[in-house]
Amino acid sequence: MSEIRVLIRHATEDTAGIEAAYRLVSEEMAMVPGQLGNELLRGVHEPTGFVVVSRWRDMAAFTDWEAGAEHRDSTAPLRRYRDHRDGRPFEIFRVSAAY
Repeated sequence: MSEIRVLIRHATEDTAGIEAAYRLVSEEMAMVPGQLGNELLRGVHEPTGFVVVSRWRDMAAFTDWEAGAEHRDSTAPLRRYRDHRDGRPFEIFRVSAAY
């Protein structure tokens, strides 16, 4: 078993709006089994670019949550900010090494 990172890209000039939405989603996600935490990152060179990185115990924990009924409701506040310019706005990574 290895941890999973899910990265979801967002784009907006509405910094206050995305930060408020992130706080709402994070409060919901804090109670999800297997979710180890998350961060909202803002681009240094592109300040309208944001990435939400969530940490998961393993792929099974993530897919169980994603398949559940609460998935869409709990992430709804952030959905309007998703960045679809490059096609799929998210990526899933398995941790292969950490130091």
